[in-house]
Amino acid sequence: MISKILQEAGYKIALMNSIKFKIGEKEEPNMLKMTMPGRFEIQKFLRKALDSTCQYAILEVTSEGIKQHRHRFINFEIAVFTNLTPEHIEAHGSFEKYKEAKGNLFKATKNIHIINQDDPNASYFLQFPANKKILYSKEDKNRLLINTNLKLLGEFNVYNALAAIKVGLSQNIDLRICQKAIEKIEKIPGRMELVISKPFKVFVDYAFTPAALEKVYQTLKTKNSQLICVLGSCGGGRDKWKRPILGEIAAKYCKEIIITNEDPYDEDPIEIINQVASGTKGKAKKILDRRDAINYALKLAQANNDIVIITGKGCEPWICINKGKKIPWDDRKVVKEEFEKMSNF
Repeated sequence: MISKILQEAGYKIALMNSIKFKIGEKEEPNMLKMTMPGRFEIQKFLRKALDSTCQYAILEVTSEGIKQHRHRFINFEIAVFTNLTPEHIEAHGSFEKYKEAKGNLFKATKNIHIINQDDPNASYFLQFPANKKILYSKEDKNRLLINTNLKLLGEFNVYNALAAIKVGLSQNIDLRICQKAIEKIEKIPGRMELVISKPFKVFVDYAFTPAALEKVYQTLKTKNSQLICVLGSCGGGRDKWKRPILGEIAAKYCKEIIITNEDPYDEDPIEIINQVASGTKGKAKKILDRRDAINYALKLAQANNDIVIITGKGCEPWICINKGKKIPWDDRKVVKEEFEKMSNF
């Protein structure tokens, strides 16, 4: 959203995030399975951006990247805080240390801090000194403007749009230009992405934390719709505490639950599936093969009122298994292939 606003204002931009790398008009998918690469790669990227006469670079900064000092030696102009919920607890040691890692970005950014004041952790991020602090909230005067025009689903995207607009305004970009840019965004790859629209809807989303998963389900579930979900658990060896919680959330919102493989790395995928399933109190169907799980979900769906939601990978290009091996993958492509098989049959 930030990059689209800056481009609409006539700036040449570079973008590095979990989805893609972009410098000017050239872009390529992020195939690293790493949102924030190492310092050498980031610096090389920034040098290319500078040589290509880009005026802005937008980086998605992760807590793991900060912990490993990948943000060092970058003169950040703006730091944006969207929200904070428990994640990567085992990697950091505690939620407080996870929060501290995020705070280090704001320590390193001296000029502009843009902060979601509705988040319970806002006060922590407001303590860091900056030349200018800009707050946004669901009570923001621009909210109505965004609600009426935003094509992306979910209140969380209203918050994201507000944050992006605040970045634009901080750079003296007219509000109407910000609005025009936001209105043009039809979808974000792998983020609440509608893959099939008829005779039932199929969405793919990246959500792999309890908070994100619940927001996705809350957004899609209505009085007239029933949810059929396919989910796994974020990478083997990581945040095992949240596995039964993911299952519990699925059981709360979904009519049918299919738990499947995601990115087991060197862990036993069956064990991961069982741990997620333990939170559903016996409500889940367990299918190891992710393609088979997607196929099963599609076959369960009835026309008109059912919504299939497949979470955990979004537009990620790999399934990561043991011994460092990667299997080429795209949830969206698999959905279309399996749906086509059903249609032909």
